[in-house]
Amino acid sequence: MARGLLRIYLGAAPGVGKTYAMLAEGRRRVARGTDLVVGFVETHGRVHTAELLDGLEIVPRRALTYRGAEFTELDAEAVIARAPQAALIDELAHTNVPGSRNPKRWQDVEEILEAGIDVVTTVNIQHLESVNDVVEQITGVAQRETLPDEVVRRADQVELVDMSAEALRRRMAHGNVYPPEKIDAALSNYFRVGNLTALRELALLWLAGKVDEQLDRYRADHGIARTWEARERVVVALTGGPESETLIRRASRIAARTKGADLLAVHVIRGDGLSGTRPDRLARQRDLVESVGGTYHQVVGDDVPKALLEFARAVNATQLVLGVSRRNRFAQALFPGVGVATTALSGSIDVHMVTHEHAHRGLRHHRAADTGLAPRRRLAGFVLAVLGLPLLSLTLAELRGAFSLPVDIMFFLAAIVGVALVGGMWPALIAAVTGSVLLNYFFTPPLHTLTIAEHENLLALGVFLVVAAAVSAVVDLAARRSREATRLGADAEVLFTLAGNVLRGERALDALLGRLRETFGLDSVTLLERGPGALPAPGGHGGTADWKVIAAVGGRPCTTPEEADTEIPFDEGLALALRGRIPTAGDRRILEAFAVQAVAALEQQRLEAEAERARPLEAVDRMRTALLSAVSHDLRTPLASAKAAVESLGNTEIRWTPEERAELLDTAAESLDRLDRLVADLLDMSRLQAGALGMAARPLALDEVVPRALDEAGPEGHDVSVRIPADLPEVEADPALLQRVLVNLITNALRYNPPGRPVLVTAGALRDRVELRVADRGPGVPAADHDRIFLPFQRLSDRDNHTGSGLGLALARGLTEAMGGELIPEDTPGGGLTMTVSLPRATRTDGP
Repeated sequence: MARGLLRIYLGAAPGVGKTYAMLAEGRRRVARGTDLVVGFVETHGRVHTAELLDGLEIVPRRALTYRGAEFTELDAEAVIARAPQAALIDELAHTNVPGSRNPKRWQDVEEILEAGIDVVTTVNIQHLESVNDVVEQITGVAQRETLPDEVVRRADQVELVDMSAEALRRRMAHGNVYPPEKIDAALSNYFRVGNLTALRELALLWLAGKVDEQLDRYRADHGIARTWEARERVVVALTGGPESETLIRRASRIAARTKGADLLAVHVIRGDGLSGTRPDRLARQRDLVESVGGTYHQVVGDDVPKALLEFARAVNATQLVLGVSRRNRFAQALFPGVGVATTALSGSIDVHMVTHEHAHRGLRHHRAADTGLAPRRRLAGFVLAVLGLPLLSLTLAELRGAFSLPVDIMFFLAAIVGVALVGGMWPALIAAVTGSVLLNYFFTPPLHTLTIAEHENLLALGVFLVVAAAVSAVVDLAARRSREATRLGADAEVLFTLAGNVLRGERALDALLGRLRETFGLDSVTLLERGPGALPAPGGHGGTADWKVIAAVGGRPCTTPEEADTEIPFDEGLALALRGRIPTAGDRRILEAFAVQAVAALEQQRLEAEAERARPLEAVDRMRTALLSAVSHDLRTPLASAKAAVESLGNTEIRWTPEERAELLDTAAESLDRLDRLVADLLDMSRLQAGALGMAARPLALDEVVPRALDEAGPEGHDVSVRIPADLPEVEADPALLQRVLVNLITNALRYNPPGRPVLVTAGALRDRVELRVADRGPGVPAADHDRIFLPFQRLSDRDNHTGSGLGLALARGLTEAMGGELIPEDTPGGGLTMTVSLPRATRTDGP
């Protein structure tokens, strides 16, 4: 029986309409005459979704009892027994109640598919195992119901059900997703614009990856080797030479011309592992690739053009960027070069040959690590050639007559192969020449002379010499390649172990130096840095005072490079000093790689320390900005009002009525009271900035502060609707500063809120934060201006120049951040602006 087809509606977020789309698909199939049943659909009380169930055959659910409660689950056996052509089954990632046939609903669906029944189902992106942790970091909500990505990847069809964040929030506000009592909490927590936008991006990226897999599989199944330009992919070939940085930047500009293009950098390593490329240069080029948004790759191949094109075709690249050869024109005349060969074989891939300042200047090869045999083995080979062949000659001379000349030649050839295995090519070549002389003298007629009577014997000796030399070269080359492969394998194992220990949480710099010491059995490893302004001495190093120890492991560290048994300089200011066993020349490459990583780890460590030092300075700067802004404007407004009232009263040319005189006195008194409050607040803020007065933060209930803020807002504060849950956790904040923040936000919202519609103040808890939201129904603020409203003296769409100081939001953000919180503007669903004050949740420590 053929397996059924699986169609999945993948939702970017709850409420986008997956179940609605699934039911609509079911009704279309029924209209076409398909035998279809509803296996399980959850409407969540949504009226429009429930209406689509009318007229569809529903398979009864299976009832289960668990811990005294009744549950209903998909009855997979009943669906299979009914044997329809297709079945609608909602919520693929659902976890079944204990006692069910399978732990997960997707396992039930697998059984139904195996029975030959098509299944249409739904799943949200947050339920996929691969993105589950990312979703938790974004939304703060752990998704306990997950399913393997492979289940969705194996689906015959996956259709994305998507909706903009703003549209989904409007659906929420209109009551089309959740009941009214859950709307405010949902909008302020999981269904925030940022959360929904991130979920959309995750869904789109995941589906794009699946589409790429389907395209690659289709091309492989149909034997399509040519490039399909479904998406621009630019591959830049790196030699590790100085021109590579130019190529990376040029390739980055080419990729940037097309929206969504991918940039991939590839470096081809020779199959024998021999390369003159410096590790530090490759490391810098890799950092540059990643900084421009590309990815770095390495491939192994002896034929560089073939390896490049195989990689480019494997990633479905559309463009390949190469540099003009650095070899001089004479060398190019003898061999066209990688660029010419690659262009000739590129086919449908566009090849860009980029010129650079190093073109045609000749190659500067770096001497590769010595892979020759140890001197002891070479000496043994020479000894064997000098002593072994005469002994063989004497032995065969005693057996003269028992073997013919060809047999004697084979004995000598075997001896020469042995010399090659022991000592390499040069002792073997000497043995070949010596062997030919001994064969001629002792075994070729006339004997005991160097004269050869028969031409056939002369030919045999000539062939012997050529074969012996060829065998010596081949054996020596094989031995060298074997040693190189062993060496590279050891290097790779060292780097793999090193990376694993760093990734498992060891401090990067200490882990690097510690692994270096263990790998090479050193007494100590020290990372040294030249002091600022110190110049190197004529011998290449400064004095003791010019160097300082950055990090050290093992025994007594070196204080200068001269004290080290081995020095690995990285640049003019940094060096690795090794004390103990002196590494061989073949170890230099791995030591240079360690040096590059050590410097990178040092740079990361310093950046982290710099960030830590900058945090308190940033807080002080925010406080200073808020203080100066308040002094420059908030004080001026009440002072000007009081001065105007007093001057009016003092004007003898005007006769004021008692009512007017009382009004002016009230204005002056109100302005001076406001001035007194501002001065007191500013004094506290200045003390706080100077460190003379600590932040008076304490556990504080919001229902203590909000009423006082409404009272201070004046009569208009009665038009504010407050909804604060009784079980809301306390916040850690300064009461006076928080009250001032709320007064600013509430008065700003009242200023722009239309008549007859109250400003809404709500609150909710999210992980370790408590959020207080002040929402109005005014004209709102465009997203592009969200940052501008926090600049001092900004009044967007100025309604007048008398209400408000144009400073309230700027000061509110400064004070909120000083208390360790955030002030975030968002659009109110249905129109308007919502200001969210996010503060840390209070942690009480109860006494004994």
